[in-house]
Amino acid sequence: MKIALLGYGKMGQVIERIALERGHEIVLKKDENNTFDGLSNADVAIDFSIPAAAVENISSCLNNNIPVISGTTGWLEHYQEMVDLCGDKKGAFISSSNFSLGVNIFFEINDYLAKIMSKFDSYAVIMEEIHHTQKLDAPSGTAISLAKGVIENSSYTNWTLDDPNQNEIHIEAKRIGNVPGTHTVSYNSSVDAIEIKHTAHNREGFALGALIAAEWIVGKKGIFTMKDVLEF
Repeated sequence: MKIALLGYGKMGQVIERIALERGHEIVLKKDENNTFDGLSNADVAIDFSIPAAAVENISSCLNNNIPVISGTTGWLEHYQEMVDLCGDKKGAFISSSNFSLGVNIFFEINDYLAKIMSKFDSYAVIMEEIHHTQKLDAPSGTAISLAKGVIENSSYTNWTLDDPNQNEIHIEAKRIGNVPGTHTVSYNSSVDAIEIKHTAHNREGFALGALIAAEWIVGKKGIFTMKDVLEF
């Protein structure tokens, strides 16, 4: 499989290494200063860039009939535009806040726990996410996905980084050293607490999940999620 890497920072370099180990070929390595030369030779593109570049990267893929996997976060106010473009071009597109297999299992656990806890008003939800100091957006896309999972399965209506109002989930976003990503969802009452947590040890889990998604999407048309890839 021929892969275009849109974004060649630390994540892009890890994806490249694992892709080569899995027998794939890299035909484009683009950072914010490069062109899209070589994109037309790709079977699939993987975007791990920056929020300001994501829309251009995804649009260029869809306009050139290249399936695209995007793990960039912080740009989702334009998500519907990309969905519409994908439909117009009859393309293939997956955007995920986190491609890690473990995190996607964690999403499923979070949804299930939220359904259970929605029956118990004495528990309040608090979320914490910790990432490296180079991460540009806060809270993380993964934390937002976790909050949406709770909102969809409970009486909560919104999330906030500030002091929460009633029916708001407080997310505490921390930026510390070289932490790849830690996410905690806590249900606290006056008598006890229930907590689920995912800790990434390195970037390889994100890279492997993105490659699995890229391998899966080749030859398909439509808007997909990691639920489709992992058959949840």
